[in-house]
Amino acid sequence: MSKTDMVSEQDALVGRDTAIILDGVHAVNGSNYLQAAAGLTTAYFGLGCFWGAERLFWQQNGVVSTAVGYAGGYTANPSYEEVCTGLTGHTEAVKVVYDPSVISYQQLLACFFEQHDPTQGMRQGGDVGTQYRSMIFASNREQASLAMQAQQAYQKALQGEGLARAISTEIVDFEVFYYAELNHQQYLHKNPNGYCGLGGLGVCLPPWLQD
Repeated sequence: MSKTDMVSEQDALVGRDTAIILDGVHAVNGSNYLQAAAGLTTAYFGLGCFWGAERLFWQQNGVVSTAVGYAGGYTANPSYEEVCTGLTGHTEAVKVVYDPSVISYQQLLACFFEQHDPTQGMRQGGDVGTQYRSMIFASNREQASLAMQAQQAYQKALQGEGLARAISTEIVDFEVFYYAELNHQQYLHKNPNGYCGLGGLGVCLPPWLQD
């Protein structure tokens, strides 16, 4: 089975009933990434290797906390090693907890589309496999609608720049997010010289979509 072939639910690894134990303390700002305080909103994205993706979001003004994990697949409470086999169906994902009075979901979508290549299918740069596919996990109808609007606008923006590439980002309903192991949380803060494969196409969304 190729790394770029999506495993079926029937053939996916079974996983386990017990989740990993985390302290929930964000290594960058000390926030609790396991629980969101009142007045905050949560978004979930997959845009390649989650190390660089998480750093992208924790650097945004208005983002209170972030965490990395696995979503979009079938295996319950998978390990990183299992996800790397391609037999879980999960993509590497980032949980973003933000203050909507400071940063909007549309602005997060702009970060998402502009800072990675959403046209590559089952890969992101040199990282190849279903775990690196581009995904937006919408927690409600409003997020789903805004995500679809942003995707359509970004497709037009790419065409306007002469990039005849079809966006492969999957927009799906959020179901479950499995936290990754502690050593992966805020990885590039703990390992400043660590690998980051994040890179965009140099094309921006129209400003009106970020209001």
